[in-house]
Amino acid sequence: MLTFIKGLDAEETGILTRAMMLSGDTLSWPKEWEGKLVDKHSTGGVGDKVSLILAPALAACGMKVPMISGRGLGHTGGTLDKLESIPGYTVLLPSDRMQKIMEDVGCCICGQTANLVPADKILYAIRDVTGTVPSLPLVTASIISKKAAERVNALVLDVKVGNSAFYSQDEKLGREMATSLVRASSMLGTKATALMTRMDNPIGHCIGNTLEVAESIQCLRGKGPKDLRTLVEELGGCLIDSLQGTNTGKQQIANTLDDGRALAKFRDMIVAQGADEHLADRLCGLPMDDIDEVWQVLKKAENETQLLAERTGYISSMNSLEVAKVCLVLGAGRAVATADVDHSVGVKLLAHVGSHVKKGEPWVTIYHQSSDFNDGLADRLQATLEYSDSPLSVPDIVIGMVKPS
Repeated sequence: MLTFIKGLDAEETGILTRAMMLSGDTLSWPKEWEGKLVDKHSTGGVGDKVSLILAPALAACGMKVPMISGRGLGHTGGTLDKLESIPGYTVLLPSDRMQKIMEDVGCCICGQTANLVPADKILYAIRDVTGTVPSLPLVTASIISKKAAERVNALVLDVKVGNSAFYSQDEKLGREMATSLVRASSMLGTKATALMTRMDNPIGHCIGNTLEVAESIQCLRGKGPKDLRTLVEELGGCLIDSLQGTNTGKQQIANTLDDGRALAKFRDMIVAQGADEHLADRLCGLPMDDIDEVWQVLKKAENETQLLAERTGYISSMNSLEVAKVCLVLGAGRAVATADVDHSVGVKLLAHVGSHVKKGEPWVTIYHQSSDFNDGLADRLQATLEYSDSPLSVPDIVIGMVKPS
């Protein structure tokens, strides 16, 4: 509580982070992987499926990616929840199995082991019940202690800024968070770069676990929404350039998406983590010209409902936080840590910010179980849109960058 009220300076934050990192195991890797070990962390966003694409794309560039991710709590969907919509996918891996997968494939995406930064679990539980979760030093120590325990050479941080961001609703707060995370990483010997990215509108067109897997595969096939691909290229490019001292990282990532190497790594990763080979081949073999192709392989919700635009015009904004909260009600996320997730539900946006729509034209499809969608939720979704009579330019998704000093 004292930290929440008074804060910590940079040195104190670094000392806390190091103590948390050393409260349990730290990972170790073969010497020949030195200079290739990388990871990414996002502060959480609506429709944020970047990790599913970035990890295999980096592996296809020759990197080693031990990505330890989390589950969703509240309005943000967790990377592990998305991947568990693939039958058989296992997120709990012992360290020797994790190393074997990285040796064979180059990447894995798994959950935190029981003795990796155990202090974080205790401190987070205390923060939760004392209302001290949104404290910059405590957030910094929680994030960086886990990433430093992975013993990677370089880390890229995606700091979300906007009305749907967890901590940083404006650019000033975003820069403070980015600076704190980069500084703490440097104190623990990890080279980190932070990108501040916009989180006012959903990332991509899909929110919901299976739908986000489908959109990830679409991007891995060189297709998909521009904003999602831009994030993957920018974050991956930062990592590669920070290690290699080049400015070709973005192009290297783009090449793996366009030539199929990243998709092949994704297929090999999900098989290595328990998915059936035949299912993985079917899933990754879908053309994905339409997201709905995923229902040929993975479980679909009982019903789908489309909502129609209430007026003609250009969509000038979309309240992504409210869209995510509706998805939470449908079962796509968990309001409490012990809740189950329904992987098959969610929303697919048929129009996005900047799109022109006509009154009576469908703008969103909701996938839901028979009794879970009602007029109240429909009204909430309709209220997320604001319209303009004139076309508008969509601002760049990357706001700024913070590098080690």
